[in-house]
Amino acid sequence: MGLASDQQPKLGEEELSRHIGAMAMQTDALLDAIFTNYKTSHASGRLVDAMAYATLNGGKRIRAYLVYGGAGLINRQSDEASQQGIARVAAAFECLHAYSLIHDDLPAMDDAATRRGKPSCHLAFDEATAILAGDALQTLAFALLADPDTHANDRIRADLVLELAGAAGCAGMAGGQMLDLEAETRRFNQSETMQMQALKTGALIASSVLAGGRFAGADQVSLSHLKTYGQAIGQAFQIADDLLDADGDEALVGKPLGQDDWRGKATLVAHLGLNAARDEAQRQVRLAKEALGCIPNADPHWQAHLTALADFIITRKA
Repeated sequence: MGLASDQQPKLGEEELSRHIGAMAMQTDALLDAIFTNYKTSHASGRLVDAMAYATLNGGKRIRAYLVYGGAGLINRQSDEASQQGIARVAAAFECLHAYSLIHDDLPAMDDAATRRGKPSCHLAFDEATAILAGDALQTLAFALLADPDTHANDRIRADLVLELAGAAGCAGMAGGQMLDLEAETRRFNQSETMQMQALKTGALIASSVLAGGRFAGADQVSLSHLKTYGQAIGQAFQIADDLLDADGDEALVGKPLGQDDWRGKATLVAHLGLNAARDEAQRQVRLAKEALGCIPNADPHWQAHLTALADFIITRKA
């Protein structure tokens, strides 16, 4: 078994931030190389520019970090081919996430003018180009996972494709986004709100850490605990987002705040209030840490970093 949550080595936020930043640089370098190659081999440079604009925009790369972490927890020894392969999996999840943000910002969805302090993709380019950029990023994500360069084992590549497809489709992120839109026209109860958030935000986060585990050949026991960890921090992440929207610093968050309230969106903050929502986020973090401590033979380095990440998710300012 891994270390219990109260026995795991403590990691400071500064060290965690450096580690996340290092993994983000690897992911960004790979994505930049992909887009540069696309510019020379595809017909529309404008489309590639929009894809790069929406993806290489200073995101924290939490999903990519979870991919690296899920693999690192399971496999302590990683050769160069594995390192390159896991980077491609991490990039795939960031492409899928970027696509979702492009579409989420569209006038027909959340109608957001800014994303991370910059004009949203449909305003920096135009609405049609933004839609196509999102479509292209989604297909790029699956192309990366299916490519033999990602993993020599075709069964593992198929599992990775299925993992992401499940998290992104009607039983995951897209389904959750639809429920989010429906919540603007009728009042959701707390249970419905938690289900919506688990699909809209939590599914892709949980899938990220699971994909890392699958890449590294995790057994079913480890995958079960990785899933619990991912689902818990996914729920905590969404609560933290809702708290930032209600009570954050707009200059740090990089987008207009108070959107949830005026659009009538279903959030746990609306159901519980600020203090009880913070308590629920803390409860989810405890569940996540407990799950980490149950993973057999987990790498202590990554166990410490993913424990610290659970805390960071609910203390972040952006």
